[in-house]
Amino acid sequence: MSFSILSRALVACTLLWGMAAQAQAPAWPTKPVRLVVGFPPGGIVDTVARQLQPRLQAALGQTVIVDNRSGAGGTLAGAEVARAAPDGHTLLMVFDSYATYPLVYPKLSFDIAKDLQPVTQVASNPLVLVVNPKVEARDFVRFVGLLKAQPGRLNYASVGPGSSNHLTAEYFKAVSGTFVTHIPYRGGGPAQQDLLGGQVEMMFLSAVLAQPHVNAGRLRALAQTGAQRVAAYADVPTVAESGYPGFEVNSWVGLLAPAGTPRAVVDRLQAEVRKIVTEPAFQQRLREQGLTGIANTPEQFATVLRTEQDKWARLVRERRLSLE
Repeated sequence: MSFSILSRALVACTLLWGMAAQAQAPAWPTKPVRLVVGFPPGGIVDTVARQLQPRLQAALGQTVIVDNRSGAGGTLAGAEVARAAPDGHTLLMVFDSYATYPLVYPKLSFDIAKDLQPVTQVASNPLVLVVNPKVEARDFVRFVGLLKAQPGRLNYASVGPGSSNHLTAEYFKAVSGTFVTHIPYRGGGPAQQDLLGGQVEMMFLSAVLAQPHVNAGRLRALAQTGAQRVAAYADVPTVAESGYPGFEVNSWVGLLAPAGTPRAVVDRLQAEVRKIVTEPAFQQRLREQGLTGIANTPEQFATVLRTEQDKWARLVRERRLSLE
């Protein structure tokens, strides 16, 4: 067989393989795509979802709807998406708490590992320990001293049991030897409202959500939980550098799909999110808010979920945080 004939044969085979692959790949999306958010508007998951929504809509050529379905710490939304058709038209935007829900909620109506599948993490950021300005302490060291001098006097807010706000506060209490009462809320928006109003005094709040309130003087930032300071909070020390070495917690937002969603759909979705997250303008917007874009692979995201669960299992067990 001559080289030219062989070349033509290879080209023909390649074309046929491409056509076959296209025939096997599902047409997607064929209708509006729902990004289900298990929290009220105003929280970190909602904020990231709404920043992603217009760009994802343009990339997919279909309407993308952010659908807030709050309740039970975000687990009601998880149950709904777990039961949805695995066709890529119903997706779940999740908080880092989804890694620890199996620890905190042993009687969930769905199995996160079996009924949902990872698509990608979208972004991460440290949490910031913020207090209502009526709290007397002006810095982290004095604040810890206040908590030790008056155990149980102050309350802290979270977006619900098992959330990063909740577990980080319990981690902080364990390492600092302090006691603060936990007040769980149905989402970041309601928690922030009471924090701003002084009904609760402190919270480990997402850096992106805390920033406008800190800048306006409505909240006071005392420490951040990352390994290093982020630019948006350059003058705020980390917990680790304030006397608790090794203290590191980062909050993140990710995207899950119903189990059984075709891999071609998952890969397309992950690729589109990666393109968006790596856009210079989008990256700059994230940095200004204290966020870092991720857009990792489904396999890498699955590893993160397992690692996070292992990380928090001992704390949940020792502090009896499971909701039986």
